[in-house]
Amino acid sequence: MQEPPQEPISEPSASVIRAWGRLIRAERTVVGRIEAEMKSAGFPSLHWYDVLLELKRGPEGRLTPREIEEAVLFEQYNLSRLLDRMESEGLVRRIPFPGDKRRQLIEITEEGKALQWRMWSVYGAAINRFISAKLTDKEAGQLSALLLKLIQE
Repeated sequence: MQEPPQEPISEPSASVIRAWGRLIRAERTVVGRIEAEMKSAGFPSLHWYDVLLELKRGPEGRLTPREIEEAVLFEQYNLSRLLDRMESEGLVRRIPFPGDKRRQLIEITEEGKALQWRMWSVYGAAINRFISAKLTDKEAGQLSALLLKLIQE
């Protein structure tokens, strides 16, 4: 059986390659700077903030672990371990899923809500310092629209 002829693969343009490199460097640089600010303020990583925020947004402050994985901004290589640590700190609690004892919900506690709020004061200020101070609102809107094009299928 003969394979169908394949279209020749075209090389990305120099502009596309440059954009790719800058996208990766910008993400790594800005996130690294924000993480450093969070750490110097005595807060845990942005992964913790991300989980707490999504739980706070969830119905009754609850989500399944799967819903958390789908909602967070940052990759969660080991969400179960992170949730264990957050639970031991009193920030979240595991509760039985109604009608299905094999599943569980993760619920944000009052302590978790308070930590998320305190973290936002540093996180929001860092976003202003590293993004708002460098881009106008119009430029931020343009960048947002361009990035949306990249993440849509």
